[in-house]
Amino acid sequence: MSTTGAATLHRHGLRVHRHPHDGPHRHHEHHDHSHGLVDPSIVRSRDGVKASATSFAVLGATAGAQVAVFALSGSVALLADLIHNFGDALTAIPLAAAFFLRSARGERLAGYAVVLAILVSACAALAETIDRFVHPQRPSHLWVLAAAGAVGFIGNELAARIRLRAGKRLSSPALVADGNHARVDGFVSLGVVASAALVAAGAAIGDPIVGLAITLVILRIVWSSWQTVSADGRSDPSHAHEHR
Repeated sequence: MSTTGAATLHRHGLRVHRHPHDGPHRHHEHHDHSHGLVDPSIVRSRDGVKASATSFAVLGATAGAQVAVFALSGSVALLADLIHNFGDALTAIPLAAAFFLRSARGERLAGYAVVLAILVSACAALAETIDRFVHPQRPSHLWVLAAAGAVGFIGNELAARIRLRAGKRLSSPALVADGNHARVDGFVSLGVVASAALVAAGAAIGDPIVGLAITLVILRIVWSSWQTVSADGRSDPSHAHEHR
């Protein structure tokens, strides 16, 4: 080690550099890569896939339980709800794929797929409701039917919280729209409880009426979800997390 004026030359391996002072000092190495850090886009991708998969499992289990009750009760209100819950669960698939691919464009397309799935479920529920008006049928196992509606509410609320928290954290309008959709679906499921109460009170026509009300609410969800997703499509692309 040698000195020149007030500065001191130090050798570290093959490197020689000058310090304006003598004595202990720190060395800050600069590299072109980081150690122990994960690309934020990868973290976002993993979180998005996890949220989508978890909500899919929750809603799939909810709809599955409702299928068993529908086989017993024959309630068209419950049928409308379980069809919608199945459709809602399936919307998680394109969202998970978009997050896996880390594509902002894929997320927007998945958002449109969500809207389409909701619309299809509304049409299916409407068809069954009209048929029940034409061919009236009194639901049975009313206590079990009411319990199925409660299960639908709980399942949808859990899925809504999972999607909304992840959607806000990841700045994903498609996931937020799907979360709001699930939250409203929870209250739709409470309509099944109302249907059971009306039938128990002697108003058998209450079941298809509630089924129709549920269908109208689903159509309202279609419109609000479309507005959310289409607004994202018109947003500044510089804010998108696109990775091609």
